Amino acid sequence: MEKPLKRKLQMLKAAHALRDLKVPPGNMLEPLKGDLLGHWSIRVNKQWRLIFQWDDEAKEAYDVYFDDYHR
Repeated sequence: MEKPLKRKLQMLKAAHALRDLKVPPGNMLEPLKGDLLGHWSIRVNKQWRLIFQWDDEAKEAYDVYFDDYHR
């Protein structure tokens, strides 16, 4: 789990726009709903996601955390 998580965190840090996270397609970038409205997620694996908010002005993710939000 450590290597995929590290790789996804590096992708998140390197992104300059939300669209950068659409590649690779396995990221499955998606806007979240309900209590997490305004947040986005990318897949680390089938169960775990990196959940974050995106600041268009600063061109960076913030409020980043690692979770199984389907629990």
